[in-house]
Amino acid sequence: MSFRIGQGIDFHQLVEGREFWLGGVLIPHTKGALGHSDADVLLHAICDAILGALSLGDIGQHFPDTDNTYKGIDSKVLLQRCYSLIREKGYWLVNLDCTVLLQAPKIRSHVELMKNTIAHILHMSTDDVSIKATTTEHMSFIGREEGIVATAAVLLQKL
Repeated sequence: MSFRIGQGIDFHQLVEGREFWLGGVLIPHTKGALGHSDADVLLHAICDAILGALSLGDIGQHFPDTDNTYKGIDSKVLLQRCYSLIREKGYWLVNLDCTVLLQAPKIRSHVELMKNTIAHILHMSTDDVSIKATTTEHMSFIGREEGIVATAAVLLQKL
């Protein structure tokens, strides 16, 4: 039996006038993440974790921000494409553990929908998807609500 572990991290600036997408869910907020795509920091971190586990580089190599094909793209599409790579390599996802670092908004009431959305895309049980959030107690760019960070760790198993 063969296992692969991957970890991913993503950062985005928060600005007014953008929708706030997190974990494939639109969350009401006064700011949204700035990026070439919908800037879903959580899905981007998961993509990087998957790509890293398979030694396939990073999200920027597969979906570069210099390619207008990906301008404004729904990050759920990017995650679906990363999932296809898992299957092509003969693996399946055992579990996924994520942490979101943000001061606001509070996301607890959205976590179950995020877990359901991600589990559906990755063909896994919601019991195998963990999403946690923490603030930085008003310290740093996160605490000043200037940005958001997400981390993800995945375990893949060979079929």
